[in-house]
Amino acid sequence: MDQASNLRNIIKQREIGGSVKKARVIAVTSGKGGVGKSNTTVNLAVQLSKIGKRVVIFDADIGLANVEVMFGAIPRYNLSDVIYRGMNIRDVITPGPENVGFISGGSGIVGLSNITKEQVISLVRNIGELENMCDYVLIDTGAGISDAVMEFVVSSPEVILVSTPEPSSLTDSYSLLKTLYRHPGYEQSPAKVYVLANRVNSTEDGKSVYDKLSSVVTQFLHGSIEYLGLVPYDTAIDKAIRTQKAVSLFSPDATSSKAYEVIASNLANGETKYYNINRGFSGLIRNLFGGR
Repeated sequence: MDQASNLRNIIKQREIGGSVKKARVIAVTSGKGGVGKSNTTVNLAVQLSKIGKRVVIFDADIGLANVEVMFGAIPRYNLSDVIYRGMNIRDVITPGPENVGFISGGSGIVGLSNITKEQVISLVRNIGELENMCDYVLIDTGAGISDAVMEFVVSSPEVILVSTPEPSSLTDSYSLLKTLYRHPGYEQSPAKVYVLANRVNSTEDGKSVYDKLSSVVTQFLHGSIEYLGLVPYDTAIDKAIRTQKAVSLFSPDATSSKAYEVIASNLANGETKYYNINRGFSGLIRNLFGGR
């Protein structure tokens, strides 16, 4: 068994050292960049924390610092310090707002396929400890279908695929799903794949994103995916990013913040409620000029 398979099994296994893991491990991914994947990760983490869940973000989007930027924090350590310096994973968690912690992948993540057996054992122990100290581990993967990205997606018992209504985003989302289903390490059951429609202009547009992807997955991949919900287009998100804050903190009453709140509730409680985008002039004004 290669090291990638070892690492895959680390995340999938339900027990380490005889203790049952408490955390739900969820990878947040996208078929292409620029669709709001990292923004989704951060805001879901904030909303989950607001309802009393302990959340840690594992930033696996190598080469970028989106989570750090939106939290306005600079990590002192990253995952490479755990692997190569023997640090405990608790010590590389950077505190963020609303008691959300995050772990930066750093440059060390690139060499994961070459780590030694002893380093794998150490990482097993540390990840086991991480999953026993929180309720959710959200993995912010890179965008696309590179081997590094797919390892995290395949490893996760639950996956949130972020897509927008644009044809290019839908095409790239299907490419990721096709790569996932054909990956030798992927087990369709009991794994769950959710679709989150982002930057949509109507409730119908959001459902359409899911319907289109679900149709091709059923027809060509003989699988199934679930609809997690939608986040409307909202200028408050851009304003929040410019101030290095998650929109859920920058403008809690913004339409996007309320949508993330509903989605977090769906995840936590197994619900199927969907945010309903207001129609009419008042809804248009709120979407265009939401936030501060």
